[in-house]
Amino acid sequence: MAKAEENIDGAQKAAIFLMVIGEAAAAQVMKHLGPREVQKIGVAMSGLEVVSPSNVSTSINEFMSSVRSHTGIGIGNEDYIRNVLTNALGEDKAGSMIDRILLGGNTKGLESLKWMDARAVVELIRFEHPQIIAIVLSYLDSDQAAEVLSLLPENTRADLLMRIATMDGIQPAAMKELNDMLEQQLRGGAGGQQSSMGGIKCAAEILNFIDRSVEAAISEKITEHDAELAERIQDLMFTFENIVDIDDRGVQALLREVSTENLVLALKGTDDGIQEKIFSNMSSRAAEMLRDDLDAKGPVKVSEVEAAQKEILSIARRLADEGTISLGGGGGGEEMI
Repeated sequence: MAKAEENIDGAQKAAIFLMVIGEAAAAQVMKHLGPREVQKIGVAMSGLEVVSPSNVSTSINEFMSSVRSHTGIGIGNEDYIRNVLTNALGEDKAGSMIDRILLGGNTKGLESLKWMDARAVVELIRFEHPQIIAIVLSYLDSDQAAEVLSLLPENTRADLLMRIATMDGIQPAAMKELNDMLEQQLRGGAGGQQSSMGGIKCAAEILNFIDRSVEAAISEKITEHDAELAERIQDLMFTFENIVDIDDRGVQALLREVSTENLVLALKGTDDGIQEKIFSNMSSRAAEMLRDDLDAKGPVKVSEVEAAQKEILSIARRLADEGTISLGGGGGGEEMI
């Protein structure tokens, strides 16, 4: 529920705006969104029971400000598309999308997987060659890929993640093979430019979204096979414990995007260092209220705690992609002087 005294996040602002403009206009806008965006905004819409006038005003004003800052000049221009996507999604996420748009690869078959339930994706790919499965996982969003990977046979997970980590782009011929499997037509040839999919960072981001017990088992098997690769993957992982390595200004920016309910759940069972990092970046009154909420919170399922932590980590990665905060710890960031 969005209340006057609470900060609202980007998905809630988008949900408010779409509900204000009416069903027909909102439907036209939603047609241009990706599956994960539709899902996120849909969840936000379902939670909007009471919306204050100030939140409606904020959402509309931010949209109008954004519109005024853009012009129609240059639409269709390669540099314009690159700049817009990079500013909107961050360099890493924009990279693969730019490839798909500007390099002319027909990935409709792959794109359709993003709309499917993880179990349906597993049913479609589970008997395919491991390299094909690795390509599919590389293409999916990290959280969806993690869910698919966790549903695949346990003895294949480490091998798939190593294939993703050591993947150095995908040649059009491989993309054609995959899209043929999905009964889609692909344009491209052996001489085309490869698509930037896979890599160690992709493997690390998928591992970030997997349940800890599963992640530990996969990491152990990768270490047994290739200790150096396992270490490089671990170096790029960002876990909830790494929040202590974010600077104070970054933590404050992160807290503005996180609901109190999620924060209480995420902090259950964490060590004093993480809790103090959070408390020290809140007002004394807010910190005291959060401590009281933590003390009053009864036993909760581990899965609920992990889900809350993953939601906060997703927000942290988004803010990092936007350049709002800098992630420390797992990313092995450079020392500042």
